[in-house]
Amino acid sequence: MTTKLMGQGVQRVEDQRFLRGHGRYVDDVAVDPATLHAAVLRSPHAHARILDVDVDAVLDLEGVHLVWTHEDLAGLSAPMADPLPLLIPHPTLTHGRTQHALAAGEVNYAGEAVAFVVADDRYVAEDALDRIRVTYDVLPPVVGIEAARAADRLVHDDVPGNVAARMVQETGDAPAAIAAAPHRLALDLTVERSASTPLEGRGTVARWDPDVGRLTVWTSTQSSTGVRAAVAVKLGLDLGQVDVITPDVGGGFGVKINHPWPEELLVPLAARALGRTVKFTEDRREHFVSSAHERGQVHHVEVGFDDDGRLLGLDVEFWHDHGAYIPYGLIVPIITSTQLLGPYKPAVYRVAFESLYTNTVMVTPYRGAGRPQGCFVMERTMDAIARYLGKDRAEVRAANFIQPDEFPFDQGLVFQDGRELEYDSGDYPASLEKIKTLIGWDDFPTFRKAMAEQGRRVGIGLACYVEGTGVGPYEGAHVHVETTGKVKVATGLTTQGQGHATVFAQLVADELGVRFEDVEVVTGDTRRMPYAVGTFASRAAVMSGSAIHLAATRTREKVLRIAAEALEADEQDLEIVDGVVSVKGSPGTSLDLGTIAVLSNPLRYAFDEASKAATQFSVGDPGRPPVPEDDEPGLEGRDFYSPERATFASGMHAVIVETDPDTAEVRILKYAVVHDCGRLINPMIVEGQIHGGVAQGVAGALYERMVYDEAGQLQNASFMDFLMPYATEIPDGIDIDHLETPSPLNPLGIKGAGEAGVIPSAAVFAAAIEDAERIPITAMPISPSELFHLRQEHTR
Repeated sequence: MTTKLMGQGVQRVEDQRFLRGHGRYVDDVAVDPATLHAAVLRSPHAHARILDVDVDAVLDLEGVHLVWTHEDLAGLSAPMADPLPLLIPHPTLTHGRTQHALAAGEVNYAGEAVAFVVADDRYVAEDALDRIRVTYDVLPPVVGIEAARAADRLVHDDVPGNVAARMVQETGDAPAAIAAAPHRLALDLTVERSASTPLEGRGTVARWDPDVGRLTVWTSTQSSTGVRAAVAVKLGLDLGQVDVITPDVGGGFGVKINHPWPEELLVPLAARALGRTVKFTEDRREHFVSSAHERGQVHHVEVGFDDDGRLLGLDVEFWHDHGAYIPYGLIVPIITSTQLLGPYKPAVYRVAFESLYTNTVMVTPYRGAGRPQGCFVMERTMDAIARYLGKDRAEVRAANFIQPDEFPFDQGLVFQDGRELEYDSGDYPASLEKIKTLIGWDDFPTFRKAMAEQGRRVGIGLACYVEGTGVGPYEGAHVHVETTGKVKVATGLTTQGQGHATVFAQLVADELGVRFEDVEVVTGDTRRMPYAVGTFASRAAVMSGSAIHLAATRTREKVLRIAAEALEADEQDLEIVDGVVSVKGSPGTSLDLGTIAVLSNPLRYAFDEASKAATQFSVGDPGRPPVPEDDEPGLEGRDFYSPERATFASGMHAVIVETDPDTAEVRILKYAVVHDCGRLINPMIVEGQIHGGVAQGVAGALYERMVYDEAGQLQNASFMDFLMPYATEIPDGIDIDHLETPSPLNPLGIKGAGEAGVIPSAAVFAAAIEDAERIPITAMPISPSELFHLRQEHTR
């Protein structure tokens, strides 16, 4: 039998190409040496009415081919004058607002697109931007949650109180349960705004072919099919007239979900208008001031509990800053409100949130997507209960765990996908024992004492999480065996470094019985798979992995059916090993997959046993149709996977930190992770995802934040000012252990893994720093200067 690859740490096939500099990103796309280049004029004001846009000084500038403002768009394509789509509506989202491709009469954040120029090169295009004169009536901005709640000023005149939506979910009377509880606590907690900062910013290239009326778009996106649909609608084209290709993507982390971005529409529109290839590549400052942010929330928690720390009632109210527009709906705060519960089962839970407009860059999901905030709130609450009762923090958590025999467990809420928040599988007590062993939880008091004798201050933190993964609605796959015996696999979702070409090839090689090296995977190309959703929310392995498995199963069934006919054998007696189908126990009676692919052609073939070859007849068998009524030509399979509901991965992180008594710097001494994503396809790739997530989590907990001033100007819109950790600030080694509780919801028993590393970071560092300093930590991220000031306040 061919060696099974499921669960094996197969080396990534992508790496050699990237390490040798052979990656091909959007900015590398060179389809036309005469490509034109686009640039965008962005508002310098956070809030202002546009009184006039004067482009006269640009019109005669040599090398400029067009300049557009909002007023120009309707004449080119009527839908282009409308706001961009609200991607995920919700019944409680009563005041959803999205921006226009170019600002229509008002700008609502510094960085909003106002005008669009196409020129011979980017230098001329940017010179042209400097000649555009915009007259603004500057309005007072709304910056931050406190200002939005005060509603002294409005972001949008027709949105009362700056509130886009208010949503409440509850499983009983939480206030009454808290009032009746033996013990009660209240906490106010804050997570500040941060953002994805992928190495590659956004970029789009478009080419119009007038001979066939077809548009080809290359774009750095996490949803090529979403961009395709938006471009078709906004440009008034049939879906079949638009091809979207996503080449290599230099990081996404959620910021490239939002489809479409204004440039993803303006560039194709310009390409069609000019009959030339047009390219836009975002620069770093543009990314900071015009691409999406995330995280910013303020929470008020009230909790009631018994002498063992069991949650008798939990009431959470929070305010979510979604920026100037809300294209992605309420996904982030809904995730926060539901995933906040983690592995616990409070007797009664109530959560209410308001999603607020501010004059800042809009918010869409960023790796973790609302879960880091929820985890921070729940884990800080658990630590507060333990401190109040004088109990071990792990013990309090264990008292509240959902038990292994309680799955599936319905939390009584509605999740982001509109379905029940029902956990499919898990074993949280086993994870807790594993993480305590990895980090040395029980031995830490001895370690702390030894460090204190050296004048060193250390603390230990623990944080648990549950992550909804593999959300629908669907993904599809196409598996095609070529006449060479090679297997081509296509799935519509995109890839941004997750190792899809490796893990998906593992699945196909296992199911088809072919060599791993003979499987080629293509992602994010609508020409190969026109129907898909996208890569986000830790859904690729569950959704596309399951679809690929199903498509490969269909292909295998056809392989065996054709081979059985050709070999005059029963299908049950056949096996596939290394791409060769043979009769079990009689390896000489065999066919390779390439030959079977030839036999699958609708023309009639005869199989010669002596030469092991298929010979085409010039005339088919007149007594049989060329293709049977229940079949189709080609050796291929196509299938789609649509889940009942999300799968729920889980895990626990623990960290030991040292805080400098003089500088208040935080140093990581040890970091440990226990992770359960169901059955592992490739443990090495999962560990790579965890490592990357932990690095991003360290950054979010200790370094990264978006800082706005009162005028709505982003103060740190460059890598010189936006603080990020170097490799020296990330743990050299991360101790990782896996738990596998297979999901019953998909054919592979898998759950997602992409965001696990980042979710509990703020919570686990807050716990460890608080343990070291004996000072309550209620806001993240935390810097040395903030910790220093907290020390001073605490000693007053």
